[in-house]
Amino acid sequence: MGARSLSFAPFDSFGDGELEREEVQRVTPGIELERRATASRTSTPEDAATLARLLDCSGILQDACAAMIDDSFNRCFQESAEANWNFNFYLLPLWWCGWVIRHFVLFPLRLGFILSASAAFALAFMFSHYCTPRRWGFERKCVELYAAAFVVSWTGVIKYHGPRPSRRGHMGGMVYVSNHTSMIDYLVMTQVSPFAVIQQKHKGWVGLLQRTAMNAIDCIEFNRTDIKDRNTVATRLKQHVAEKSRLPLLIFPEGTCVNNKYCVMFKRGAFDLGVDVVPVAIKYNNIFVDAFWNSRRQSFSRHLCTLMSSWAVVADVWYMEPQRKREDETSIEFAERVRGMICKRAGLKAVPWDGMLKYYRPSPRECEARRKAFLAGLMA
Repeated sequence: MGARSLSFAPFDSFGDGELEREEVQRVTPGIELERRATASRTSTPEDAATLARLLDCSGILQDACAAMIDDSFNRCFQESAEANWNFNFYLLPLWWCGWVIRHFVLFPLRLGFILSASAAFALAFMFSHYCTPRRWGFERKCVELYAAAFVVSWTGVIKYHGPRPSRRGHMGGMVYVSNHTSMIDYLVMTQVSPFAVIQQKHKGWVGLLQRTAMNAIDCIEFNRTDIKDRNTVATRLKQHVAEKSRLPLLIFPEGTCVNNKYCVMFKRGAFDLGVDVVPVAIKYNNIFVDAFWNSRRQSFSRHLCTLMSSWAVVADVWYMEPQRKREDETSIEFAERVRGMICKRAGLKAVPWDGMLKYYRPSPRECEARRKAFLAGLMA
């Protein structure tokens, strides 16, 4: 990254970094005039020279403001604002009618449907423990149907493009990588063909599903705050792709949900396994609902309720040709090449940020040390 990419915006020190460049250019000449006027009013030449050096940092301040303008980290996790189209007197009644239908007609029906599907899924899984013959195929089909039930509960309109994963047999030894907008990405892809996925450990009913259905199809759980889990996951990844009989592995290399407008840096783990990597691009249409899950502001249950109370969830999924690392290519370069393919296909903007900055903030001691170092540089 160049100097313009340096910014403290990921740590929320300067809000969302939405300053306008014109405002910075307007303020900077005023800083210069204030510097000269203040220096001329200073009592002694020594004080004037000292104050002039301190105020001479206006250029640095301009560069800092420009960096905040160019910063795109926080924008990667901003939800789309709804357009205020309903302030017209003859459209407002129609908007309210639609709101009532979505929340008091469609939502109860969809909720009842998914609860019924969940009960049937639980009974089927309990039954599978007593049916040892072909148990693997039965549980795989249950997961596939359950994912399809979720998509139906949102009135999902999903268009699939390119060569889909085969429903016949297993396609182990391959890794599918995709951009990540929400946990529903897995459901959208699994209704076509089940995948074993790397997943963050959750609590509540999502955690219950992880410990039952997801474990039954060899999904890999991890805790991003536990270093031991990282080593275990790396070992299990290699073991999984080494067995051709297992389900294909689905990985979201961004490591966090991004708002379907940007794409943050890919982790290299999926590209170090020595197997073919299949890029998958997912693009949601925000015309009916924003499918981005902002986990810092709402639970996944609340997110599902939002989807169920919308008219529909519209998305396109592109399966691209398998890619293999070239001999003159490092794992990081391979990851960037695949990310570029996904961004181009889905119309996303690639940004040079590590998505893990979303979860970590520097300590006050570290911030103070950085301020002192910056001040020392100005006084030198």
